[in-house]
Amino acid sequence: MKYETVVGLEVHAQLLTQSKIFCGCSTKFGQAPNHNTCPICTGFPGVLPVLNKKVVEFAIRAGLATHCEIARWSRLARKNYFYPDLPKGYQISQYELPICTNGYIDIAVNMVVKRIRLTRIHMEEDAGKNIHDLRSDASLVDLNRAGVPLLEIVSEPDIRSAEEAGNYLRTLRAMLQYLEICDGNMEEGSFRCDANVSVRPEGTTALGTKVELKNLNSFKAVEKGIEFEIRRQIEALSDGGRLIQETRLWDPDREETRSMRTKEFAHDYRYFPDPDLLPVAIDEEWIDEIRASLPELPGARKVRLISQYDIPSYHAELLTNRKDVADYFESTLITHRNPTAIANWITGDLFRLLKDRKLDEKLYITDWPVQPDNLAAMVALIDQGKISGKLAKTVFEAMADSGSSPQEIIAEKGLEQVSDPESIEKAIDQVLIAHRKQVADYQAGNQKIFGFLVGQIMKATQGKVNPQKANEILKRKLTEGNKISATSGRKLD
Repeated sequence: MKYETVVGLEVHAQLLTQSKIFCGCSTKFGQAPNHNTCPICTGFPGVLPVLNKKVVEFAIRAGLATHCEIARWSRLARKNYFYPDLPKGYQISQYELPICTNGYIDIAVNMVVKRIRLTRIHMEEDAGKNIHDLRSDASLVDLNRAGVPLLEIVSEPDIRSAEEAGNYLRTLRAMLQYLEICDGNMEEGSFRCDANVSVRPEGTTALGTKVELKNLNSFKAVEKGIEFEIRRQIEALSDGGRLIQETRLWDPDREETRSMRTKEFAHDYRYFPDPDLLPVAIDEEWIDEIRASLPELPGARKVRLISQYDIPSYHAELLTNRKDVADYFESTLITHRNPTAIANWITGDLFRLLKDRKLDEKLYITDWPVQPDNLAAMVALIDQGKISGKLAKTVFEAMADSGSSPQEIIAEKGLEQVSDPESIEKAIDQVLIAHRKQVADYQAGNQKIFGFLVGQIMKATQGKVNPQKANEILKRKLTEGNKISATSGRKLD
């Protein structure tokens, strides 16, 4: 029997507010344990929470960007469960009246657009963190994260493969980064995902038994975890076994899932409206104000870059995955308009440099190792024939190290390209005389020798010769009567 995969994703996105959702404590990551805490976020009796308005604004921004309906009246609820890192014994979240519903995100699947529906987006507070490896006899609790604002973004079960899940998450993360409401850092836990995975016989519509996967802290982990769970479920059903609704943990070392606990149902949490918080009332004027402030989102920007600059879809995808990179690309074009060449340099050498220096881990890069106008000036010098593509690599690295302009580096290192025909001919003649046997082989029909001779010319000129002009002159000398005698080294008439 053939089976179809059914996946729904629950994403928790930590919001880029300076303070927590119900108190004034800092949300800064990496502080000393229990440093960012107060009586409100640690659950002391008698305290009252106050909703952070910025959290509501960010929720509306996310909802508008994902085509959701924005509730003019929503409500916060208590989700009751016990865990050591949950100081109040309940989590403030939203249940039956979330702030955003019925949206969608379009993703690319095999060059075709697929729509993934969103059930809801709601606001909630994060729990603390249990630390198990500092003491052998106890677990420690750090409540710095308790009360940090989250958006939970819940998709419909529209995803049909691990690859689609990865595409969905990358698209969603880029969107949240463009909106500047979440940095998307999965390693630090500010962009977390749980996957609900089931399988069903092909051609049927009833949903299979759902298994929730946790500990998916990277795109690679999400894809591998879903792939493993699909295989596990199909093998169990094919052998006549029965699946149970449960929560399973992804083990990255063994690359397998293992059972944690049976999966809870909504009624297990005993949701009820939080009596300490008023309902959230939103007027049309505020929604319209937020809508007017939305940036151009990744999908729309990708389409525009392809149309406006005639660059390949692949490059447009890479450039628009991050808003700061797309901004850098368009800033570069202000100085010199060669979109294809500049896109190649950004997605190749600049991306490598950003990764090596770990700058790509930032939400928005402002301290670029190579300034946009310097990259543009370097590409202009290539287009003008003043430096070769090979020499440009040296110039690029020097710009990254010193911050100097390409003109300054070329002058300092003496890297300007040799384009004078007389100088090029002189260099070529020397190479041909020094490699008489190879010249004879080429003239006897071995065309591969041409590349060897070009390489020797580049070596003799330290890569400074204009390669196009060198090729033209070399070919003329070899084929138009200016041949070199394989024995004497004299020109033959």
